[in-house]
Amino acid sequence: MLKVAAVFVICISAGAAGFAWIALHWTYSDGQRAGYVQKLAHRGWLCKTWEGEMAMVTLPGTTVEKFQFTLNDDGLAAALSATVGQRVALHYEQHKLLPGSCFGETEYFVTGARRVPE
Repeated sequence: MLKVAAVFVICISAGAAGFAWIALHWTYSDGQRAGYVQKLAHRGWLCKTWEGEMAMVTLPGTTVEKFQFTLNDDGLAAALSATVGQRVALHYEQHKLLPGSCFGETEYFVTGARRVPE
């Protein structure tokens, strides 16, 4: 009976690890968004990730839409931190159904950024 329970626990653990790997490496969608990065913070208790917020304004006087994102690259975070308050275009990948918040607090992971001339 103990062997059956051990095999069951191993199978469940391997299934959860496999699901997490697929969720991290399979991209649900990707694209670009442009706006002004207004917040970038290194957050987390155990797993530190860069969490940011970008304000997207289409026309003056319209409601501001906020885009919350996660960064896992310290170099990209440093480059993006230098552009806070400037208009930037972010390339992102969306990963759905990630287990827990250790991988990031959002499902949008920024993989590139470039400054947009105003």
